[in-house]
Amino acid sequence: MEQKSEGGTQVQDRARATRKVLLESAAHLFVERGYVGTSVNDISDHSGRTSGAIYFHYSSKEKLALAVVREQFASWPQLAAPYAAPEIPPLEKLVVLSFDIARALSEDVVARAGARLWAERRSIDAAVPTPFDAWALAATRLLAEARSRGELAEDIEPSDTAVTLVCAFFGLCTLTDEVRGGQDWGTRLDHWWLLVLKSLQAEPDPAALLARARTRIPARKEGRVPTGHR
Repeated sequence: MEQKSEGGTQVQDRARATRKVLLESAAHLFVERGYVGTSVNDISDHSGRTSGAIYFHYSSKEKLALAVVREQFASWPQLAAPYAAPEIPPLEKLVVLSFDIARALSEDVVARAGARLWAERRSIDAAVPTPFDAWALAATRLLAEARSRGELAEDIEPSDTAVTLVCAFFGLCTLTDEVRGGQDWGTRLDHWWLLVLKSLQAEPDPAALLARARTRIPARKEGRVPTGHR
């Protein structure tokens, strides 16, 4: 019985490892070629796994695309968790979270693939979940907390402002690589927050808040292979 149990564990471990390889290979290709431009055979060639193995773990390309999006979503709570401490001012939390999300969307292949798949959702024969509602709610909570602490400008309405911020933020992340000027996402996000915080803060001092927030941004962790590498 013990040998059988160990054998079953090994099978499960191999299955998890195969799914991880397939998911990350698909993510690379979705980023580089888009959903329509990527075939199951392409994923097979990139991953070194057979098409049969792909269909065994994911019954269709649509299901594999959804798995990539869900994997992206699974990382969001991990980003938010370190900033739950009540002693961190809410606007600082909002800024630090934005840098973590922007870094993921720039450097993490699964996050980039998830974002591209959402943009191409009308080409996918399945309902692709959206991250924006969850982030708008999170931003609303932080803005409401800032208002209760007297740190938010009087004319700022949390829920409407949160939706506007989320739309503008994801637009910035999406267009940074396409806009001329040679600035990376971090520099552009700095400039964006310097503009936005002037309107959000009850007593505007955006440079000081941004400087404090930057001290809370964790160093980049080694994880998935960045986009463009195998």
